[in-house]
Amino acid sequence: MTRRRLSRRAAGGGALIALGLALLLGLAAAWTYVGPGPKTKDGSITAVMLPKGSGVRQIAGSLKAAGVITSPGLFGLAARLTGAASHLKAGEYAIVSGASMAQILADIRAGKVVRHLVRVPEGWTSGMALDAVNAEPVLIGTVEEPPEGSILPDTYEVQRGETRAEVIARMRAARDKALAELWAGRDPGLPLRDPDEAVTLASIVEKETGVAAERPRVAAIFVNRLRVGMALQSDPTIIYGLTRGRPLGRGIRASELVAISPYNTYKVVGLTPTPIANPGRAALEAVLHPAKTDELYFVADGTGGHAFASTYAEHEKNVARWRDIERAKAGARN
Repeated sequence: MTRRRLSRRAAGGGALIALGLALLLGLAAAWTYVGPGPKTKDGSITAVMLPKGSGVRQIAGSLKAAGVITSPGLFGLAARLTGAASHLKAGEYAIVSGASMAQILADIRAGKVVRHLVRVPEGWTSGMALDAVNAEPVLIGTVEEPPEGSILPDTYEVQRGETRAEVIARMRAARDKALAELWAGRDPGLPLRDPDEAVTLASIVEKETGVAAERPRVAAIFVNRLRVGMALQSDPTIIYGLTRGRPLGRGIRASELVAISPYNTYKVVGLTPTPIANPGRAALEAVLHPAKTDELYFVADGTGGHAFASTYAEHEKNVARWRDIERAKAGARN
């Protein structure tokens, strides 16, 4: 056999070896990509936060640092080859123990972020809202209780590592924006000097009825009372003066109805010195666009709503019916 043939045969063997190695490396890379990823010791979920503005390299580095992938280079290559590189979304991800790199990449491309929500229902006080913010474990830092009526009830999405002060600031900014829009379009001639008074009255309306359709009518009654200089006579204002809006847990005592307090609207004519809760957008709209009516009175009707009246004589009849309902309920309990 000639030297040239030996050389060709050796070269061919080397090429086969190189091809074999390339295939093995390709298979290993493919298995690393689609096969099971690293597992946590306790099989738990790993939270990974990908900041806004992160590129593929930074994302791959964050995933490697969190221990959910083994090869940042392979992750970056796969992201570019699949076209995912320009579609990766920031946020918090819950990576299941042993998740494949392919699944992780797909989830980040789809933006399957963990959502942390803080819910502030309409009519909550600022103290209650602060309790909800403080109870969210992904938030950090401390913040003082915001002024009553200064936040907009809603469900807010928060991010891990966000400060509680930032969340409260967003709630207050949302209220300021909504109030500015609604105040600008208010009905003319309302007995309200400024947006703050609108919030105060809306907070009373919010606490007086849980029936959405009644809000404009209840608001109209309070607006009518303000116009004629009549006391608002709202039980929720008394409760706020006693508990700062926390549930009283009992009925209002006769002594509390006659006690002098800036929040006793049976004794003090006009609005309370501050809101008594955080009213929602619907309550604000009701106050700024009240129903057109001459009604001055309302009382519970036993169905969860209220009976309305324009005259005191009508109101007395409605009150008598309500007392009959209360007596019937008491008799049924006994």
